[in-house]
Amino acid sequence: MKIRLKKVRDQVMVLMGCSSGIGLVTARQAARKGARLVLAARSGEELQRLAHEITSKGGQAIAVEADVSHQEDVERVAEAALQHFGGFDTWVNIAGLSVFGKLEEVPTEDFRRMFEVNFWGTVYGSLVAARQLRQRGGALINIGSIASERAFPLQGMYSASKHAVKGFTEALRTELEHDGAPVAVTLIKPTAIATPFPRHAGNYMEQEPTLPPPVYAPELVAEAILHCAEHPVREQYVGGAAKVFGMAEQISPALTDRLMGGMFRQQKKGEPPQHDRQGSLYRRRTTWPSAATTAGASGRAASTPRRACTPC
Repeated sequence: MKIRLKKVRDQVMVLMGCSSGIGLVTARQAARKGARLVLAARSGEELQRLAHEITSKGGQAIAVEADVSHQEDVERVAEAALQHFGGFDTWVNIAGLSVFGKLEEVPTEDFRRMFEVNFWGTVYGSLVAARQLRQRGGALINIGSIASERAFPLQGMYSASKHAVKGFTEALRTELEHDGAPVAVTLIKPTAIATPFPRHAGNYMEQEPTLPPPVYAPELVAEAILHCAEHPVREQYVGGAAKVFGMAEQISPALTDRLMGGMFRQQKKGEPPQHDRQGSLYRRRTTWPSAATTAGASGRAASTPRRACTPC
């Protein structure tokens, strides 16, 4: 079945995890294009600010406080979209967390919590979205990571969660295609993006975490999301480095293993830890970014090549 997607200006979009970083930038870009938005995240206060920002400029948006790791919260977001807008055309699973530290040194319960957000949050959102989109058609977009193809030391369990997201997304896509459902299922795989991601992460290292260069602006991921909301795309890299990592893993995985040794140094900022070990794993750390780009939030200036999105 040929899948036809609406223009963003004609869509209702659900953004799961949009109070900061990629989700926040995507919400602002989608609002500028005219999309009606359902905004969901753990921070109700920040969501209300974002919804007010959008509506004060003539846009349409509602805020739904929700923890993606709770299935009933995710169901409630879909119900809000149905009540306020009659449904939705695109559902985007963005929420994600990491834990920095060696696999043997991080408490198992922190890893479990991260999986609840990264993997099960994506599963809950995808299944809710698929159930409704089967009837009306539309796009399901999951934000994965290049770590789903090339695991990173010191973020080993984060990489494992993104491998799981990739496997789940591929299986769901295949099942929907087999059933002839008019749903485009996309996995977006960014490399390092300049957001508050390291500050929100759990950290069991002796230094403050950061992301390895090159670091790209979140606007690039937002542009990829909005492109995939209008055009059926199977997978898409964001950031030239993502494509390089993916190719290296396919051509010479053993050599790539050795090269990844440099990631131990590149993920440490060179200063003492500034936050508690558990970061935002169990409680939302409130930060309200301005309307300007969040580039540089990881501690390095962001590189912003305009053709950094590569479809697979």
